[in-house]
Amino acid sequence: MSNTFGVLFRITTFGESHGAGIGVIIDGCPAGIAVEAAHIQAALDRRRPGQSDLTTPRKESDTVQIQSGLFEGLTTGTPISLFIPNADQRSDDYSHIAHAYRPSHADYTYDVKYGRRDYRGGGRSSARETAARVAAGAVAARLLAHFGIEIAAYVSAVGEVEVPLEYGELDLGLIDANPVRCPHPETAVRMEARIRAAQAAHDTVGGVITGVARHVPAGLGEPVFDKLPAVLGHALLSINAVKGVEFGSGFAGTRLPGSVHNDEFYTDETGAVRTRTNHSGGSQGGISNGQDVYFRVAFKPVATLLQPQQTINDQGEAITLVGRGRHDPCVLPRAVPIVEAMTQMVLADLLLRTRANRL
Repeated sequence: MSNTFGVLFRITTFGESHGAGIGVIIDGCPAGIAVEAAHIQAALDRRRPGQSDLTTPRKESDTVQIQSGLFEGLTTGTPISLFIPNADQRSDDYSHIAHAYRPSHADYTYDVKYGRRDYRGGGRSSARETAARVAAGAVAARLLAHFGIEIAAYVSAVGEVEVPLEYGELDLGLIDANPVRCPHPETAVRMEARIRAAQAAHDTVGGVITGVARHVPAGLGEPVFDKLPAVLGHALLSINAVKGVEFGSGFAGTRLPGSVHNDEFYTDETGAVRTRTNHSGGSQGGISNGQDVYFRVAFKPVATLLQPQQTINDQGEAITLVGRGRHDPCVLPRAVPIVEAMTQMVLADLLLRTRANRL
């Protein structure tokens, strides 16, 4: 079950970085949702490698193959099978790590858990697996569109370079206007320079992605273990390189007194229940309250460095290791659609669960 996520809108991903390809089975998507290959391909194109010189030079078209579950442009209610072939594998780039434990990689832990591992690009632990999630997220997005729910994510920090404004003060239509995927043009220029500096030093840099879901209806989320932030946190923390997630005011909210932090309710001119502030990040008691659901996701620097590092091999012997292969100096620009996809799937699942709870 570790390869399966969701309750009613459920996905199971499969495949390895250097195998035949990556795929996903989506079960539980209702019939009658308009989905075309172009919708899925557009999402995959935002995640694919080689899209700019700030990312890995691996060349993959990530062309999706729809194998089942769609007929005449609509979902049929049966399992949807999506497959994305691998085309530009260079497995020999990884022969030097067949017995080495790369610092901050999954090599050692996979050996401990399974007694063997696919060292070619990290196998199943590779971020290439997230292509399947993005494909599934594109289907979930089509379901959410029926209810007017919109999700966007953007790079809000690269290393020490941060966007000086909150999401509500930004034009999120500018997210894809630059290769960094930052909607604040001046900061985007500085972020790009920061990534290029890491690249030139054969180093890497991490950062933060901010996400927001708008027009989320009140009532999504379960009251105890499957609270909306809990399920979304699970989803986001399952993404490669993610080290932290905060919702609403997050850690900064701990510095506010309750009299300031509380979100006071009122009824707007249409009779809808609203809150005057949104420190809660769109939920109370783990259930959405109709306000924007917003959050921040921290990504560590990419672990593969093209410079010498000290480590050990699977015999416990000390060795010096220099990374090879094609890797991102900063994962943030390509992680934006992954963050969106996981959010789309969580909200699609919680939406179906909530609708199933009431007549």
